[in-house]
Amino acid sequence: MTTQRPHAYDPPRPRTVTVDGARVACWESGRRDAEPVVLLHGYPADHHCWRHQVAPLSARHRVLTPDLLGWGASERPLHLSFDYDTEVARLGRLLDALELDAVNLVGHDYGGFLALGFTETHPERVRRLAVLNSRAHGTFTRRWYAVFSLLGHLGRSPVLRRPALRLPYAALHRRSLAPLVRAGHLDARVLDDYVGWMDTPEGRRWLLHYFADYRTPPRPELRPRLRDITCPTAVVWGRADRYLSPTIATELAESVPGAELTLLDDAGHWVMDERPDAVTAALRRLLERNPTTG
Repeated sequence: MTTQRPHAYDPPRPRTVTVDGARVACWESGRRDAEPVVLLHGYPADHHCWRHQVAPLSARHRVLTPDLLGWGASERPLHLSFDYDTEVARLGRLLDALELDAVNLVGHDYGGFLALGFTETHPERVRRLAVLNSRAHGTFTRRWYAVFSLLGHLGRSPVLRRPALRLPYAALHRRSLAPLVRAGHLDARVLDDYVGWMDTPEGRRWLLHYFADYRTPPRPELRPRLRDITCPTAVVWGRADRYLSPTIATELAESVPGAELTLLDDAGHWVMDERPDAVTAALRRLLERNPTTG
């Protein structure tokens, strides 16, 4: 069994900023005068998913790990929209609230989906980009396409929404992530942080609200703009991802000029948990590249 690495890197309390009138929690490490690195978590995680990368990257950079609006310790507002275009624009407002201009942007899963869209629409604000096991310009494997499409249908249907509010979402997510816990890659306390809030009526209500705005099909407009990304880019992928095909990774690396591809044979979707050192090394290589020449 793999020895569980320590994950208690958090300072006593997160910095809190307001985005679209709602509270967003953000943890910060490293030197305030160093280049900022913003690490965006995916679904259904929070900032803890970067627990192995924060300390080594903080040695030379200012590292910020927000809980995106609706996740982790951030607020879960029911009056805001969570469609993709709104979320991409909201990322810019988060950077504004954190008083960050141009950043090194790293995203896993949904965080990578947002990071890619933000880089394409606001290239002047992204020094370097890393996308890890993300739907990016594509979408999910057939089974998980169906699962997330169903969640969206439940969230949008007035008839199905009420019974759907009683479904055991937290238990279902715990079951999905249980192999990581058994393998020693994920501490059960971190898993509780990820999904415990789904055990509450308020948490289930927000989750359905989120999925009511979420769309599973690919975003075809992202694909042709990949060739216009000029910042140094890293694509890091666990080949054994059951949610997202490695084909997405190879397409990204072939389309984004000068992108460096790191494919890890012995890792799946949760690549930062399964191969933390390899992920950190890939990010360090990216951060060493000249942002003006790649």
